[in-house]
Amino acid sequence: MSKDLLSRISAEMPRFSKGQKLIARYLIDHYDKAAFMTASKMGATVGVSESTVVRFASELGFEGYPQLQRTLQELIRNRLTSVQRIEVTSDQIGDEDVLTKVLNMDIEKIRRTQEDVSVEEFNRAVDAIVSGKNIYIMGVRSAAALAGFLGFYFNHIFPNVRVINSNSVGEMFEQMIRIDKNDVFIALSFPRYSQRTVQAANFAHNSGAKVISITDSHMSPLVEQSDHVLFARSDMASFVDSLVAPLSLINALIVAVGLRNRTEVSKTFDKLEYIWEEYNVYEKADGQK
Repeated sequence: MSKDLLSRISAEMPRFSKGQKLIARYLIDHYDKAAFMTASKMGATVGVSESTVVRFASELGFEGYPQLQRTLQELIRNRLTSVQRIEVTSDQIGDEDVLTKVLNMDIEKIRRTQEDVSVEEFNRAVDAIVSGKNIYIMGVRSAAALAGFLGFYFNHIFPNVRVINSNSVGEMFEQMIRIDKNDVFIALSFPRYSQRTVQAANFAHNSGAKVISITDSHMSPLVEQSDHVLFARSDMASFVDSLVAPLSLINALIVAVGLRNRTEVSKTFDKLEYIWEEYNVYEKADGQK
């Protein structure tokens, strides 16, 4: 519904009441701001009552205004520029007590991820990863940090892990040239979605590899290319992408995969502890020699 919401509102404009037309025009012209307004604030902004706003949402087929608001938020996530993000977040958060507000927003994203994630799909993704001969991981821009984190720990668990470097499209495909049906490709992307990650997932899919995507919603362009999709709530905190929930999901994935290979993982870390001690990788705790 979200993909054609604005065009549907425009098409149905003639049948709306005078008050509903005011709401409709505001949504079409300022959907980026409207997505984060309460029904009360929306009404005050366009000059109608809160109940008129609620009835307008029902008129469009939504169960209530919150569902309309969530649909608008999904719609804008991949459309807003960084400048628009700053403007929207200024309205959401303001300048006071930013720390508490941002932390609470991140807590809410983790809570909603826990509610939405499919345990069965999560376990199927773990099965695919454990069965893979080679594991390819790709995330670019802000998602590169997630890809690097996942690759760092998977390299301690599996012998053949490659985090794809996407400095150029040519180099990206060169690193994936041997991917086949025995392999797993893990794609990470959140709004604004990376074209390169989508292209790489498509290449992996066409090569027969199992594609596992970690993304934010069914609207993600990665979904169509994927054998398994793990959804984690992501949102914007000003010009910054909030990736707390995706990172928490990745932590769970690493732990689940590690538990499936606990014997080998224990042997690996036993060797690593010797290396870390031998070459003074870490500072020693008080009392250690």
